Amino acid sequence: MSGVHRLREELSRRLRRLLRTGVPIVQCAVAAGLAWFLAHHVVGHPAPFFAPIAAVISLGVSLGQRMRRALELVVGVSIGVGVGDVLISFIGTGPWQIALVVALAMSTAVLLDSGVVIVLQAASSSVLVATLLPPVTAGGLTRMIDAAIGGLVGFVVAALLPANPLTVAHRNGRLVLGALADALRGVAGAVARQDRERAGDVLAKARKSQKFVEEFRAALEAGAEIARFAPIRWRRRGDLERYETAATPIDRALRNTRVLARRALAALRDGEPVPRPLPGLLEELAGVVVLLRDELASGVDPLQAREAARSVARRSTVELLGDGDFSMQVVVMQVRSIAVDLLQATGLSRTEAIAALPPLHPEQQK
Repeated sequence: MSGVHRLREELSRRLRRLLRTGVPIVQCAVAAGLAWFLAHHVVGHPAPFFAPIAAVISLGVSLGQRMRRALELVVGVSIGVGVGDVLISFIGTGPWQIALVVALAMSTAVLLDSGVVIVLQAASSSVLVATLLPPVTAGGLTRMIDAAIGGLVGFVVAALLPANPLTVAHRNGRLVLGALADALRGVAGAVARQDRERAGDVLAKARKSQKFVEEFRAALEAGAEIARFAPIRWRRRGDLERYETAATPIDRALRNTRVLARRALAALRDGEPVPRPLPGLLEELAGVVVLLRDELASGVDPLQAREAARSVARRSTVELLGDGDFSMQVVVMQVRSIAVDLLQATGLSRTEAIAALPPLHPEQQK
């Protein structure tokens, strides 16, 4: 029975993965068929091989750079086809001819100061010309037109049949905010129990969290492009803007949390006393992160998270946290910094967020 249960779980997982990739699959299928139809039946090319290939490749490149990559694709195909046609017409095909064509096509692309996509596409296109599609079967200009048709069709299909720009943003937002909340909770538990080993584990895990930030930013870039060019996704712009506003402050909050974890570990190693309110404040900061995650996912202004962050900020003073040694004083400062970061993530300006902080030493307030 356990084997059947595992099989069902695996099939269910794979089905969910297929459903998540359903839109890209449909996009590529429609674009490939439409590109062939236009190049063959409308333009009149007998075998427009490059049209569906260009359409699929233009859809497969990074979403956040699709327009530029589609143009690079066309340029790369043009260079590869042009160099390949000229050389193969004179030197024929064979191992050394293919090597020479690829080297010259890539060199031409590099001399034009082209990006990686152009260079690689020039190489692959020149190989096709030198092997499967020698110049006797079609002209270089025809192939260039096919590539242009395919790239344009890929872009149009992406605009008319777009993915939901918030799906990836939600998923990556949960990951990055989850990592931040886990780190804050982990530090809270470590200092509450004065557990140096746990503090070390939290720090090691937090140091690996930057990849979540990079994936989050890439997801937002992709979503912004979809929302900009796909009319049926224009209404998602407001939700994406909330995420975009939060992205940089969340990155800073994660960085400050890593500093906090490092200094907390140092304090525990040095036997510094732990201020009694500190674990509770760190738990509250983790709660702010959870509220922020949920409100962003719900598409509402994160007002509850803002008020919760203000509550933590108001109590982050040396007097309330105690007069600890150096590392604990740094921890206090990081609590204040993270509170400011989270306030900015809710939409406040830096000036407004800093204004929510009380003086570090309350007696300074007159």
